[in-house]
Amino acid sequence: MLFRSLEDVVYGQYDAGTVNGERVVGYLDEPDVNPASTTPTFVGMRVFIDNWRWQGVPFYLRTGKRMPTRLTQIAVTFHEPPIALFERYERGQRHSNVLLITLQPDEGFQLLFDVKAPTDRLRLETMPLDFWYSDAFDEDVPGAYETLLYDVMVGDQTLFVRSDEVEESWRHYTPLLESDISVRPYAAGTWGPQDAIKLPYPHGDHWTVRPR
Repeated sequence: MLFRSLEDVVYGQYDAGTVNGERVVGYLDEPDVNPASTTPTFVGMRVFIDNWRWQGVPFYLRTGKRMPTRLTQIAVTFHEPPIALFERYERGQRHSNVLLITLQPDEGFQLLFDVKAPTDRLRLETMPLDFWYSDAFDEDVPGAYETLLYDVMVGDQTLFVRSDEVEESWRHYTPLLESDISVRPYAAGTWGPQDAIKLPYPHGDHWTVRPR
């Protein structure tokens, strides 16, 4: 995955805020942190895959500390249909179908799609079709590190990247690490700096987050 310019990358550092109803200090007030530190605690970026299949399709990535909740999720946003029967009605605004794959902390997936409200012929609502491992199986689902440690012991490399992939990643992202991108503040308990929230806007997209 390639970023096209430094404008596609946003660094952030959390300020004081509220997480799960508890007030927390900013990064610079954490123990043993240099008060003048510019270390990022968040990164958001827009990247592209340089091949014919994914030409022009943006991928949005973000990760950070002191977010609203612990969540590892992949959102696949499908194209909107070319014909929208309810487009002329204010309450009939359509949304793209979204496939949400949740990896942590509650593994499963949701397919989000619009349905017409049965009692209102002009209103659409987004509803989920979902599956959760914890609901389907009585036994505990192994944690991510538990699974990886077991794979190490049995010699299963399926979930591990190859050395050439690691080297290629360093080749692509070393210029980013060596750049002088400014670090923007964001309040603890939010999804990052406003500039990162706005990254998908030029493509008519937005971040999709749906914790269970």
